[in-house]
Amino acid sequence: MKKYTDLVAECLAEVKEIMPWDLAEQLRQPQSPLLLDIREPAEFYALHIPGSVCVPRGILESAADWDYDDTVPALAGGRERAIVVICRSGNRSVLAAHTLQRMGFQHVVSLKTGVRGWNDFEQPLVDKDGQAVDIDAADELLTSRVRPEQRRPR
Repeated sequence: MKKYTDLVAECLAEVKEIMPWDLAEQLRQPQSPLLLDIREPAEFYALHIPGSVCVPRGILESAADWDYDDTVPALAGGRERAIVVICRSGNRSVLAAHTLQRMGFQHVVSLKTGVRGWNDFEQPLVDKDGQAVDIDAADELLTSRVRPEQRRPR
């Protein structure tokens, strides 16, 4: 039986990752990539990289294709565009990037270390209203909160 980490590792054989400083450089270029944040809406609204588009992983496939209620035109029309997939820590984004590659998206990468790494690199984050999120507040929001009942039984 495969675990979550096994699935991520398998996808990494086909998915390229970039570091936060690589993304910061790309965002300074005239033609910046589509920033695709695949976290849940509540996560996204609390804080995200400015200019990101929220497409939760649960609707990714239909959002990435035309003629669905979930279609996101910027994504569905972006099969030739550079896309950086973002999540909290860089695992879900690997799975999502792999899915997009299988759907024919040609220039997809995953942000290694995710929004947490972006914050650690002291890059800007904003909330749902476009207001800057303090780096320490972001740190608190991005901290893993695995509850006791979610831990592996001993």
